[in-house]
Amino acid sequence: MVPRYTRPAMAAIWSLENRYRIWFHIEALACEGMAEYGLIPKEVAHAVREKGERAMATFSETDINRINDIEAETRHDVIAFLTWLAEKIGPESRFVHLGMTSSDILDTSLSVQLVQATDLLLQDLDGVLEALKKRAFEHKETLTIGRSHGIHAEPTSFGLKLAGHYAEFARNRQRLVAARQEIATCAISGAVGTYAHLDPRVEIYVAERLGLKPEMVSTQVIPRDRHAAFFCTLAVIASSIERLATEVRHLQRSEVREVEEFFHPGQKGSSAMPHKRNPVLTENLTGLARLVRSSVIPALENVALWHERDISHSSVERNICPDATIGLDFALVRLSGLIDRLVIYPKQMAANIEKLGGVVHSGEVLLALVNAGLSREEAYRIVQRNAMETWTKLETSEGRSFRENLLADPDIAGRITEEMLEAAMDSRQYLKALDIQYERIFG
Repeated sequence: MVPRYTRPAMAAIWSLENRYRIWFHIEALACEGMAEYGLIPKEVAHAVREKGERAMATFSETDINRINDIEAETRHDVIAFLTWLAEKIGPESRFVHLGMTSSDILDTSLSVQLVQATDLLLQDLDGVLEALKKRAFEHKETLTIGRSHGIHAEPTSFGLKLAGHYAEFARNRQRLVAARQEIATCAISGAVGTYAHLDPRVEIYVAERLGLKPEMVSTQVIPRDRHAAFFCTLAVIASSIERLATEVRHLQRSEVREVEEFFHPGQKGSSAMPHKRNPVLTENLTGLARLVRSSVIPALENVALWHERDISHSSVERNICPDATIGLDFALVRLSGLIDRLVIYPKQMAANIEKLGGVVHSGEVLLALVNAGLSREEAYRIVQRNAMETWTKLETSEGRSFRENLLADPDIAGRITEEMLEAAMDSRQYLKALDIQYERIFG
C-alpha cells in the first residue's frame, strides 16, 4: 500500500525488520523446545537465543543488505536469513532449523503477523463502534426521512440509522474475532508435514509460546482455506465501510444536505470553484473498500495448491496480506474520525420530511381509514389518489398539501376527524419503538 494510506503501526507489522524478528523468534523457540525434550543440549538453545537476540537488537539496514546479498546468490529467502543468522550465532547454528523446512518458518511467521494485524484492526473497530454509539444516542430522537429506492418512504430516527450501522460493525467484530482464531495456527512439522525429523512436541511448545495452536494437518504448509476465510472477513468489513460511506455521500448531496463531512479551516474543495465542500473522505473510503475486497479472489484461488504444497500462493500473499490489512486499518480509523466529527443538520432533515407536501404519511392515513371501517383496497385507492394529486401539482399554483387534499375529499368526510388525521400525520409516532430497538442493539 502506498504511504498515503498507511499508518505506521500497521506498516511496522509488515516491515522486513518485524518479519525477520519473528523468524528468529520461531527458530529460537524451536531450539528451546528441542532442548526441553532432550533433543539438543540446553546450552545450545541458550546460546542461540542470547546471540540471536543480541544480533536482532542491533538489526539495521546493513543486515538487510547482507541478507539480500546472500539471497541474490541462493535465490532462497529463508536460506539467506539462516546463513546471516549462522554468521551471528557461530558454531551453535548447526542446531538451528534442525529437521525443519522453510514453510515452518514462513507460514508460522505469517500467522503471527496476521494475528498482530488483526489485533490492531479490532482496536480500529472498537473506535468505529464507539463513535457510532455516541452519535446514535445523540440523535436518537432526531427525525429524518427514510428512503427506499432512493425515494422518500416514511420518517425514521437518524440515530436509529446510525444504530443499525453500529449493529453491523458489532457483527463484523465478532467475525474478525473468529477469523483471528482460524488464522492463529502454527506449523513446525517438517517436509510434507510428517514430523519425520521433528518431535511433534516441539510444534506444541512453539505454538503455545506464540499464542497459536498447532495445525492439525499442515502438509508442509498451513491449508489456505484458513487464509481465504480471513480475507473474506476483511472484505465484509470493507463492504460495511462502503455502505456507511455511501449513505453519507448521498445525504451530503446539495439537494439533500442532511449531513456533511467536517470541513477543516483552510480546506479547499475545488481548484476552480471556491464554494465546493465535497465528500472526499467517504469517496476515499469507497475506493479503499474496493481495494480490500480485491484480495478475496486471489485468496480463494490460493486454496487449491498442488498436492502437499507449492508456492503459487507466495507471491499473492506478499501483496494481499500487507495491502488488505493496511488499507482496512487506514479506512477504519478514517471512518471513526469521520463519524465522530460528522456535521448533522436536523432542521434540514425536518424540512425534507415535508418536502413532498406530507405524502410520506400515506401509510398511517391508510391505516386510519381502515380502522374507520373502510376496506383496505378502498382506503388504498382514496389515499393514493390524494397522494398523487399532491405529488403531481406540488410545484404548481393549484398545488395543495396532502392534508388539505384529504380534508377536501368527500370520500373521507365524516369517516375520520381532522384531529385523527392530524395524529396520523405526526412524525413523532415513528419513534415509539426506539427504546426497544436501542435495547436490542446496545443492551
